[in-house]
Amino acid sequence: MTPAQRRVLVVAILATFIAFLDGTVVTVALPAIARDLAGTGEQALVLQQWVVDAYLVTLGSLILVAGSLSDVYGRRRVLAAGLVGFAVASAACAIAPTGAVLVAARAVQGVGGALLVPSSLAMIVSAFEGEAQGRAIGRWTAYSGIAGLIGPFVGGVLVDHLSWRWVFWITVPAAVVTLLLLRGVAPGSVRTGRRIDTRGAVLAAVGLAGTVSALIEGERLGWTDWRVSVPLAVGVLGLAAFLVAERRADDPMLPLRLFGARNFAWGNAATAAIYGALGFGGFIVTLFLQQVAHYPATAAGLASLPVTLIMFGLSSRFGALSGRYGPRLFMTAGPLVIACGYLLLLSTDERAFYWTQVLPGMLVFGLGLTMTVAPLTAAVLGSAPPADAGIASAVNNAVARVAGLVVVALAGVIVGGTLGVGSFHTALLVTAALFALGGLLSLVGIRNAPHVAPTVVPAAGAGAADRPGGAPGV
Repeated sequence: MTPAQRRVLVVAILATFIAFLDGTVVTVALPAIARDLAGTGEQALVLQQWVVDAYLVTLGSLILVAGSLSDVYGRRRVLAAGLVGFAVASAACAIAPTGAVLVAARAVQGVGGALLVPSSLAMIVSAFEGEAQGRAIGRWTAYSGIAGLIGPFVGGVLVDHLSWRWVFWITVPAAVVTLLLLRGVAPGSVRTGRRIDTRGAVLAAVGLAGTVSALIEGERLGWTDWRVSVPLAVGVLGLAAFLVAERRADDPMLPLRLFGARNFAWGNAATAAIYGALGFGGFIVTLFLQQVAHYPATAAGLASLPVTLIMFGLSSRFGALSGRYGPRLFMTAGPLVIACGYLLLLSTDERAFYWTQVLPGMLVFGLGLTMTVAPLTAAVLGSAPPADAGIASAVNNAVARVAGLVVVALAGVIVGGTLGVGSFHTALLVTAALFALGGLLSLVGIRNAPHVAPTVVPAAGAGAADRPGGAPGV
C-alpha cells in the first residue's frame, strides 16, 4: 500500500466512523434529551422520535443523489462539504436551547451524513484495484464497525458523567482532523455528462418529511387535525410524484430498472421489513431500559454489546457459508431467529433483570442478525450488473434507512403515546412480526445463483423455528 493509498483509506474510515458513531451514541442520549427539553409524557416521546427521524429524513432522501454529486463535483470536494456540514450541525445540536432547534440541527446533520458514506467508499474504489481493493474495503468495514461497538458505551458514559450535549460535541474534533488529512488526498477525476437529479431529491425529501410528520404527530393531535392530514397528503403525493419523476428522468437517483432483477426487488422488500424492525426495536428497547427499568445510560449502552461481539466473531463465517450454499436459507432463517429473540423479551417486566430477562434475547438476536446481514447484502448487490454495484448499494442503504425512519415514526401509534410494560410488549410483538415478514419474503422471493447448490428449508421453513430464537434490536 502506497502512502497516498494509506491516507485515502484512513480518511475514508474516519469519515464513515463519524457518521456511524453519531448514529449509535444518540440513541442512549434520548431519555436525557427529552428530560431536558421536553419533560415527560407524550411530548417527550414525540421529541425523541423527531431527534431520530429528522436525521433519517434528510439522510434517506439524499444518500442516493450523493453518488451523482461525487461524480460531478469530485469526491474530495463532496466529502469535505459533508465533513464541514456535519461538524457545524453537531455543534448546533450540542448548544440547542430547545427541542425544535435540536431537530432542525439533526436534519442538517443528515445532509452531511448523506455526503460522507458514499463519497468515502467511492474514494477507496478509485484508489485501489483488484485484490488490494477488496482488502481495503474489508478494513473500511471492520474499522467503521467499531463505531457500533463503542458508540453506545461512549454515549452512555458521556450522558451519565457529563451531559447529553457531549454526545454531539465529540464528532466535531474528529471531523476537523479528517478535514486536515483530506487536504493531502488527490482531488480525483470528475465525470462529465452526469446530471444531478434535483427534482427527485426535492420530491423525495418533501414526501418523506410530510409522511413522517403526519405519522409522528397523528397520535398526539388526532388524524383529522389539519396539521396531520395536510402533511400526510403532501407526503403521499410527493412520494408518488417522486416515482413518476424517476421513471422519466434521464439520470435518475433511483434507477427503477434495477428492480427488474428478482433478487434485487425481493431483497429490498426483505430489507424494508428487517431494517424497519431493527430501527424500531433499537429505539424502543433502549428507551424502555432507561425510562421504565431505570438503567443508567451507560448500562443501557452496554446492553447491546453482546450483539456486536457476536457479529464481529461470526459475520465472516456466515458470509462464507452464504457464498457456498446461497443466501436464501440464511435470509429466511436469520430474521425468524431474530423474531424468536424478541419474543423471549416478553418475559421482561419493569425491573428488566439483565441476566435472565434481557441477555438471552440479546444473544439470540445477535446470532440471527449475523446470519442475515452478509447474505442479504450479497443477494442484493450480486443481482445488479457490476457497473451498477455502486447505485445498487446506495438504493439498498436508502431502503434500510427509510424503513427505520417510517417505523420509528409509528412508535406513538404502536405504544399508544406512552411507554410502559404493556406497550413495550406490544412493540416487541410488532417488531417480531416485521422480522418474521422479512424472513418469509426471503423464502418466497430470493433465488440462489445457478452455481450454488439449492438449500432445503425443512417443513416449509420450520427449520428456522427449531433454531435458537431472536432478540431485541438495541
